[in-house]
Amino acid sequence: MKTIGAHVSASGGLWQAPLNAAAIGATAFALFTKNQRQWTAPPLSAAEIDRFRKTCEEKGYGPAQILPHDSYLINLGNPDADKRAVSLGSMVHELRRCEALGLDRLNFHPGSHLREISEEECLGLIADGMNRALEQTKGVTLVIENTAGQGSNLGYRFEHLARLIELVEDKSRAGVCIDTAHTFASGHDLRTAEAVRATLDEFDRVVGLKWLRGMHLNDSKAALGSRVDRHQSIGRGLIGEECFRTLMKDPRLDGIPLILETIDPELWPSEIASLKAWAGEE
Repeated sequence: MKTIGAHVSASGGLWQAPLNAAAIGATAFALFTKNQRQWTAPPLSAAEIDRFRKTCEEKGYGPAQILPHDSYLINLGNPDADKRAVSLGSMVHELRRCEALGLDRLNFHPGSHLREISEEECLGLIADGMNRALEQTKGVTLVIENTAGQGSNLGYRFEHLARLIELVEDKSRAGVCIDTAHTFASGHDLRTAEAVRATLDEFDRVVGLKWLRGMHLNDSKAALGSRVDRHQSIGRGLIGEECFRTLMKDPRLDGIPLILETIDPELWPSEIASLKAWAGEE
């Protein structure tokens, strides 16, 4: 069964996220557990935690249907040791918030070498940060998102993801999120059913589908191989509708949160309805 939703707002309180997800017909959702443009946030109160957990339960959302995203500021691969330490502290903060809320995974962008060190050295720093963060927390899986490769961001090659998993010590708490727009912009064609299946097969060979803990479903404004991160609404970009029809029919994607980050929230109810229909789950 497919669980399909969108990255919804938690403005006004974290419990608003499951309410907003239910309002658009979502069976999964993503959220930021704090302001994504800040390093830390005040501790969650017992009342906030309880209300979030109860609202999720009331609306039928369990941890396997929720994919929280960390702060955009975090860069575990920063060549500057002091700045990297700030990122690590923020990552630990995010993991502990997820733990308190009863969430079992945290999606993050792997990091950037800032054109100051090699890709391999940067991957080593990212993995070291992951290991340190996991040592200081419990119960939450770090989910590495593939990237478009814009600027000096790593994660645009499946080999980067495989290398990070190889270097993570507690592999029971490591996973991967595939973003379709990022995958396309990094050079993997997704415009036909055959291309989609071939890309998933390649991911399985290089990384392994057993590590997949979520997907971001986005069409792309940016061209194939452009390494530019520009999302578009489903069927309105350069990937096209066939990709998403194909993904919805693939049983290998059952049971993980499939999350829209498309550019027009007004379209989310109709996009979710279409994805459900293509999955045969209207």
